[in-house]
Amino acid sequence: MSAVESSSPPRPAPDGQPTNGAGQSATDRSPIPLIRVLLVEDNPVDAHLIQSILGAAALDGFVLERAEQLSEGIHRLAAGGIDSVLLDLSLPDSHGLETFSRLHAEAPGVPIIVLSGLEDETVAVSAVHLGAQDYLVKGHVDGHVLVRAIRYAIERKRTADQLAQYAAELRAKNLQMEADLHMAREIQQVFLPQQYPTFPRRASPEQSALRFCHRYQPAATVSGDYFNVLSLSDSEAGVLICDVMGHGLRAALVTAILRGLMEELLPVAGDAGRFLTGMNRSLVTILRRLDEPLLSTAFYLIADTGRNEVRFASAGHPSPLRLQRPSGSVEPFRAFDPRHGPALGLFEQSTYPTCLCPFANGDVLLLFTDGVYEMHGPEEEEFGLDRLVAAVRRRSQLPSAQMFDEILLEVQAFSRQTAFEDDICLVAVERAC
Repeated sequence: MSAVESSSPPRPAPDGQPTNGAGQSATDRSPIPLIRVLLVEDNPVDAHLIQSILGAAALDGFVLERAEQLSEGIHRLAAGGIDSVLLDLSLPDSHGLETFSRLHAEAPGVPIIVLSGLEDETVAVSAVHLGAQDYLVKGHVDGHVLVRAIRYAIERKRTADQLAQYAAELRAKNLQMEADLHMAREIQQVFLPQQYPTFPRRASPEQSALRFCHRYQPAATVSGDYFNVLSLSDSEAGVLICDVMGHGLRAALVTAILRGLMEELLPVAGDAGRFLTGMNRSLVTILRRLDEPLLSTAFYLIADTGRNEVRFASAGHPSPLRLQRPSGSVEPFRAFDPRHGPALGLFEQSTYPTCLCPFANGDVLLLFTDGVYEMHGPEEEEFGLDRLVAAVRRRSQLPSAQMFDEILLEVQAFSRQTAFEDDICLVAVERAC
């Protein structure tokens, strides 16, 4: 093993002070960090040539060491302190690309420049593909090319290591974010009804005057859709459905806010208009602190079996449907009263009127978010509300759960997609005959 300082001796300055070879006084410059290069080369003529080239480059900071065999080079690399390697592929104890592979495996963090007496582009590309920083042909290399190749190799390797570190940190953060999102999904699922109330309260689910069914499917890990069913009395059920603008984590956080507001407004939950008005006022107070606007459509109804009516209020939400099973008739709520207010979170002074709809034995109230019908077909045509109404009418005698499943399959077939582009939520409120 040999070590040779490859920099030229400094030339004297006009005032007698030593210089760095470029006319600059040695006392006027800070020390240049050493670049320690290991040359793995068994041919003494080629080794001397490389030493001469680096010496002729007249640049401070290079220290060249030499190993004549691969095993000797590996042993030197294990000791540390090498910044770059110049590697001949043909050595007494190794030959060809295997030489590079073995050395690179032992010191993956050290940039390696392959030196070869053959101008073989296939070998060059293969070496770079395996991880070499450069491929130089002996006899075609001068001092400028070699020095630049070494410096570039060190810098590229440093940059690659930094990028690899950033990528590893990003993967770790993504894994943590995915874990957080999955936890958020679990929490959001807990917010949804785990079992439906019965009417009257002491009735069994089979004897309940009101029965419920839902389908809830986020487009991402978490959803911007939300619904809940409230037991207001033995004959009154409150049903809220919301759709926050967008989907994903931001929208999901707003659904959590809406759930909290719903709990606070339980004392006025018997009045549909007051309920949405109070929810909007509170939501505006919270969302006005955000830099970006957010809003949520919502629909709240009170299914009252004692009065045979539905009292409802809408905040810019798609109109639910009333299905009369005996006749198969399907009508949107807006056909009974089209009044509604703007989406929640827009205007603090918004008020929401309470509207009425008849509610007879055998009726099914179908609430949904727009993700159900806004799917597009291959020709960019939307499935639309008219098709949704027709799909419900064709299945008017089916149980609600089967109806929902078949409608979703029909929408998927129309769009020729298995995944929905937006969050979807469907809720059925059925009055027993």
